[in-house]
Amino acid sequence: MSAIGAVSCSCLCPGVWLLKPGMQKMSSFGLHTAARCAAKDYYEVLVLGGGAGGIAMSARMKRKVGAGNVAVVEPSKTHYYQPMWTLVGGGAKQLAASARPMGSVMPTGVEWIKSQVTALDPDKNCVWLENDIKVSYKYLIIALGISLHYEKIKGLPEGFNHPKIGSNYSAQTVEKTWKALQDFKEGNAIFTFPNTPVKCAGAPQKIMYLSDAYLRKTGKRSKANIMFNTSLGVIFGVKKYADALLEVIKERNLAVNYKCNLIEVRADKQEAVFENLDKPGVTEVHQYEMLHVTPPMGPPAVLINSPVSDESGWVDVDKETLQHKKYPNVFGIGDCTNLPTSKTAAAVAAQSGVLDKTISLVMKNELPVRKYDGYTSCPLVTSYNKVILAEFDYNAEPLETFPIDQSKERTTMYHMKADMMPLLYWNALLK
Repeated sequence: MSAIGAVSCSCLCPGVWLLKPGMQKMSSFGLHTAARCAAKDYYEVLVLGGGAGGIAMSARMKRKVGAGNVAVVEPSKTHYYQPMWTLVGGGAKQLAASARPMGSVMPTGVEWIKSQVTALDPDKNCVWLENDIKVSYKYLIIALGISLHYEKIKGLPEGFNHPKIGSNYSAQTVEKTWKALQDFKEGNAIFTFPNTPVKCAGAPQKIMYLSDAYLRKTGKRSKANIMFNTSLGVIFGVKKYADALLEVIKERNLAVNYKCNLIEVRADKQEAVFENLDKPGVTEVHQYEMLHVTPPMGPPAVLINSPVSDESGWVDVDKETLQHKKYPNVFGIGDCTNLPTSKTAAAVAAQSGVLDKTISLVMKNELPVRKYDGYTSCPLVTSYNKVILAEFDYNAEPLETFPIDQSKERTTMYHMKADMMPLLYWNALLK
């Protein structure tokens, strides 16, 4: 599970999915079946993962087959609304506001199997859990999220024991970002983007914009050299929003270094080492006064070399129906899949409606017809009261909800991101 039971899309940057199809149903809160190791050895629907995708789909499946026939495998005790962590790292929200007990988000009556998946055997319609427990299923939904790999950067994660360094991608390190920002005196403030897929590809730069705003507010901006060192060759994958962000970057005098990948942190010396991806073997050392690390990420270990995964370890699903390409009773949702779209909570919300229809038809021995268009959303926080709301599809073309130019910074979109979306997440998407 990524980031301790975090949103399995977990970047968790929900867009305006409330206006998308399939998000209209709500249900009242209730207590789930007590957590335990599997009470039964067979379930009609077995869900792997208790993040956004897993909880949303277990609620939907409960309505189809009955609560007692659905189980969720999830070892974490806490469920996090991770899109809030950008604001926690910037001092605008408290970490506690992003957390709920896992039991409180489980749908009423659905079995919570508090264990970890150790192997998948789709040929025999079963999975293996810790302590060699086998659970069989008729239908399997894989919602295992994405794994963080701080250890792939030399000097981490132990470097987080030092000051001046934080990361908004983990509950253990997000408050260190805010501390590093508050303690900033003068020098380089560096923000990184790794050479791997990530959840919420906008988040690594959102904290840069918030840091810039904070340093201006506290009169320290003139003493700061703010830089975004990204392994990518562009600032954002959709041109309309990239153009808008480049204007913000120019106006605020922020430096962007492309094809620049963090490979080592020497926290005792406050040094960050970057490799030049265009010149193999060439590295550059930057001194920092503040460092925000976005870790390399990858598929959960249990999926690597699994029968359900592609050669890279991601669950191999049809990009329109979310049905597995080889096993018709297996489905995937969210960050753990190989869907060619950004890994965000908004994407999970859109996918859940499509997957619901797909499974309904498969259960009736009919072919899926509802198609997922790759819709995803990323509210690009550019200040403490401004957001550019990026919404787009598989083709990196804008797919916008509102009849306005969403590439403009807007206060209304900030309030939607900061205040409205958390309420909708807890009270609509998960239910």
